[in-house]
Amino acid sequence: AMDDTVDGLYTQIFRELLSFMVEDPHTTSRGLYLIFAAHNLERIGDRVTNIVERILFMASGEMHELNPKVSKTITDLMG
Repeated sequence: AMDDTVDGLYTQIFRELLSFMVEDPHTTSRGLYLIFAAHNLERIGDRVTNIVERILFMASGEMHELNPKVSKTITDLMG
């Protein structure tokens, strides 16, 4: 998907910050703030993908699936 790069960066940041927090518990508060910020940036990437899908649909009349992992999750939940 188009947002895989952002997802990968979030995972990398999460792991690195978690490692810092385990090594030095005094960094936990700051680390959590940075994890929340990284998570919010990752979610922005997901939202932008959704917006682009809608724009493409409005322009072409065809659905363009730019984030198949979300569709799979929704399909799995709906059974």
